[in-house]
Amino acid sequence: MHKRTIWVHPKDSTCIQVIDQRDLPHRVTIINLRRSEDAARAIEEMWVRGAPLIGATAAYGYYLACIEAEQQTDPQLYLKQRAHRLMQTRPTAINLAWALDRMAKSLEQPLSPADMVETAFEEAGKIVEEDVIISRQIGEHGLPLLHEIAARKPEQPINILTHCNAGRMATIEYGTATAPIYLAHEAGLPVHVWVDETRPRNQGAHITAWELEKAGIPHTVIVDNMGGHLMQHGQVDICLVGTDRTTRQGDVANKIGTYLKALAAHDNEVPFYVCLPSTTIDWNLKDGLKEIPIEARSQREVSHLKGWDERRNVMSEIRITPPGSPALNYGFDVTPGRYISGLITERGICPASEEGLLALFPEKK
Repeated sequence: MHKRTIWVHPKDSTCIQVIDQRDLPHRVTIINLRRSEDAARAIEEMWVRGAPLIGATAAYGYYLACIEAEQQTDPQLYLKQRAHRLMQTRPTAINLAWALDRMAKSLEQPLSPADMVETAFEEAGKIVEEDVIISRQIGEHGLPLLHEIAARKPEQPINILTHCNAGRMATIEYGTATAPIYLAHEAGLPVHVWVDETRPRNQGAHITAWELEKAGIPHTVIVDNMGGHLMQHGQVDICLVGTDRTTRQGDVANKIGTYLKALAAHDNEVPFYVCLPSTTIDWNLKDGLKEIPIEARSQREVSHLKGWDERRNVMSEIRITPPGSPALNYGFDVTPGRYISGLITERGICPASEEGLLALFPEKK
């Protein structure tokens, strides 16, 4: 099993490899990305998902576009067109725009076509390596929170509730929300994770549970609507979630249903923390409810379910709604900063506010 979620083919540097997450947890399928359009489709059709991994995939997509541009009469125009195509694939995750902007800036100085390819390859690699370090740092800063809980309830499990997948399959290696969990498990703390199934694509049931099973971490998959009940009965010690875009005042856009978990946590005085790399902070936005673009996805994700047919040993899709019933499928909701106990970043933990974020990132003032 590959330790990372995206990597360069060991024998062909013009081929980028990813795991097709649509097939998880039932089979591990490796897909080759050989063209920039392959990278665009991988993001758009959710072969890959999670803000940091989307950014890394876009970066390598830009690199592949540089290879293609060598054969174009106007390489710069071609790169702009391919960057625009990549930018349109997933509008909510800010890492996408951040990565493409960084790739473009790395090529601002005059370069030969061959040097453009080499520079783009190196820059995409840096984005990947930096994300691994950032995720590890998020884990290190979040770990003391779990130590504090363990000290209050010795020899009892630390019950952590997650939503969607903010694990290593959403990043390059450690994950964001799962990074403190992995480090706690390595440190011998008795963690147990409540895994929201996270309809309609079931990233929690399909991917988070698979990751935790592979890591040997105790966990239980629950339906999305059970979280509030568990909190009411004292069975959740802390909520750890990720984010696809965070405003400078601490509002967070994450998988649909995150807001409801934050409300339940607030009502039951359960700590609710958001784990995020600084690359997911959109410093140009303040009011998340008014300014964050929310992606509307296909009705089919609601009307159909995909899973493993145990009788025929194949992946299968079934309809669960009446054929004539329309469905609405917003992919994300926004949790206002006032419902968030803190933001766990690679530089430390801060309040979910503009003042809190600027204390950690003073260069953004």
